[in-house]
Amino acid sequence: MSVLCEIRNLSVTYRGQKIPALKGIDLDVIAGERLAIIGESGSGKSTLARAVAGLLPSGSVTSGGMRWSSGHPLQPGRDLGFVFQDPSASLNPVLTIGEQVAEGARRHLGLSWNRAYSRALDMLERVHIPEPDKALKAFPHQLSGGQRQRVAIAAALAAKPGFLIADEATSALDMVVQAEIVSLLDELVREAGMTLLFITHDIALASGFADRVAIFKDGRLVESGPMGAVLATPQEAYTKALIANHRDLSTPPLVREVAS
Repeated sequence: MSVLCEIRNLSVTYRGQKIPALKGIDLDVIAGERLAIIGESGSGKSTLARAVAGLLPSGSVTSGGMRWSSGHPLQPGRDLGFVFQDPSASLNPVLTIGEQVAEGARRHLGLSWNRAYSRALDMLERVHIPEPDKALKAFPHQLSGGQRQRVAIAAALAAKPGFLIADEATSALDMVVQAEIVSLLDELVREAGMTLLFITHDIALASGFADRVAIFKDGRLVESGPMGAVLATPQEAYTKALIANHRDLSTPPLVREVAS
């Protein structure tokens, strides 16, 4: 296993805030793994995602840092794809689906618009959008919430990045659609050999596909390790409480949905 990113003693404080959102985080991201970051609202997990992606708001104060195996930070859009929590907010309401998915391929792969649209059509097929040729000409408001999130995933992957961050990408969706999106992410990441950072408050949702898990609380990393080991023998009281407060973890969530 090779380390893609070493995070060492990383602390982040937002402008106007006195209490750091992240406090001395030490964590390795392994190339090709699916790493779940779990925690409640305010635990710092989304701040970590934005720090890794270089998307912290201006005025944020950081200390410590990250070291990438490439020797330099990954470029969002080209090397690193980012899927946000709310697809309605991340998609431009006045641009067609085709324009938004094609833009990443055009900008970062140097494709002509015609070839970029072909790439967009292929990506919409890959994320299982019904009638993808028609969806290219549609606007975000004409699609369901689950379909919009699939489009956001297609846009994030249009330039063939090697690293994908999904920041609470399922929390705005109902339970069945959540399972579908997790299954889709798992499929796409496996096929492309990508690294996935999956941010969620739902440890049950991540339990069926993540290789490793890192538990965050109040801006600190309280426990991490292989997903199966952490679920079987959690070491921290907070981790035990998270597991106890979620639905049965003995069967992966995608299987539970089908069975129900």
